[in-house]
Amino acid sequence: MSEARPTAGAGLRLLARFGLVGIAATILYAVLTIAWVKWIGFTPVQASLAAYAAAAVFSYLAHKSVTFLSSGSHRSEAPRFLLLTATGFAVAYAAPALLTAKLGLPPIIAILVTCSLIPAINLLMLDRWVFAQRRPGPQGDRST
Repeated sequence: MSEARPTAGAGLRLLARFGLVGIAATILYAVLTIAWVKWIGFTPVQASLAAYAAAAVFSYLAHKSVTFLSSGSHRSEAPRFLLLTATGFAVAYAAPALLTAKLGLPPIIAILVTCSLIPAINLLMLDRWVFAQRRPGPQGDRST
């Protein structure tokens, strides 16, 4: 097997790092939303949007430095990340609207589709487009 070719173990490690960063960003979002409603007096919508923005910044920095070990510049990667995040937000709006309102499916179907589709698209796009420039070494190898 060529050294440049990723191994199954490298792919699993990448997936684990991706999942852990996603879980941490989700927990950060939830904690900040609750805290800002309870202690600062934000409305739930204000708190949610502010917490989502904070979690997105955390997610960007963690995926760049931990998940994908990117050596690319913030100037090129941050706008790509923002575009991908906005696309995910649009899918989170469009999937339930299409699946429930237009097709009459139960809300759980829309939730499951959204919860499956967005992380899968994000992993692929973060790996191949947003953080495509890797640091040298085995952990920086493209694994998906």
